[in-house]
Amino acid sequence: MAHRFGGSWTERKLEALRDYLVQYQLIFKRNPGARKLKTIYVDAFAGTGGREAGERAADPGLFGYDDEEMRGYQEGSVRKALSIDNKFDRYIFIENKSKHAVALRKLIGTEFAALSGRCAIEEEDANAWLQEWCRAQDWRGQRAVVFLDPYGMNVDWATIEAIARTKAIDLWVLFPFAIGANRMMPKDAPPDSLWAKRLTAIFGTEEWKSRFYGETRKADLFGDAQGSIVKIAGMDDILVYFLERLRAIFSMIVERPLILENSRHTPMYALCFAAGNPRGAPTAVKIASHLTRS
Repeated sequence: MAHRFGGSWTERKLEALRDYLVQYQLIFKRNPGARKLKTIYVDAFAGTGGREAGERAADPGLFGYDDEEMRGYQEGSVRKALSIDNKFDRYIFIENKSKHAVALRKLIGTEFAALSGRCAIEEEDANAWLQEWCRAQDWRGQRAVVFLDPYGMNVDWATIEAIARTKAIDLWVLFPFAIGANRMMPKDAPPDSLWAKRLTAIFGTEEWKSRFYGETRKADLFGDAQGSIVKIAGMDDILVYFLERLRAIFSMIVERPLILENSRHTPMYALCFAAGNPRGAPTAVKIASHLTRS
């Protein structure tokens, strides 16, 4: 279904993002019609912007990160975006931790001072801010790329829906299908109410319950059938469902996302892409598909 990579998964993720931003800006620079549109880049979980992101919001006990994964998480996306030759008209970095936002301002001010006037740092909840921003913007004269690289399972489906409704945003989203969603679903029983609520927020529906859990019946010593609800889906089934959800609301998606593995070749994330603008979607998906397979 998807191409899998081992090794330095963080760098592969960031290189795919960077290469897409380069191609995206070339299109807007070279196409006379597209050149009239303002371009915006949004990093919704920007961290410090450096190679060491510091503390994590997700509990390692829940998601099972190892030392390599802790070091590699949320590294360098800000630098990657700001370093491309053809600059975006506007950069928006969302980071709700004050000390991370301070570090981010310092990074931009020292290494990318010439771009300071184009950069905005929002110390807000990424889901709430993005949903309001998508509703408030006039999308007739601008286009955007949004990068969702969350801490754990923190992206709400309502945010993804708000992005899709603009029909003007290309979305890169890192979905922790293996180390996140899959581990939140016990094999022998449905998750507790807290995790179930989070999964519903992530998928935007309670349909996941019937997709991933089913009843099994076993005869007891007296020949009576006893039913129990158990997990019937694997981690690939979870990713397939997430892609179905994306496909239903965006113009086009990359059908084979980039599967990121740790050094032990254990799947962790899927870097998924969805194109919002119907006119530009075929080109956007063609570029993104190449980057997820190369």
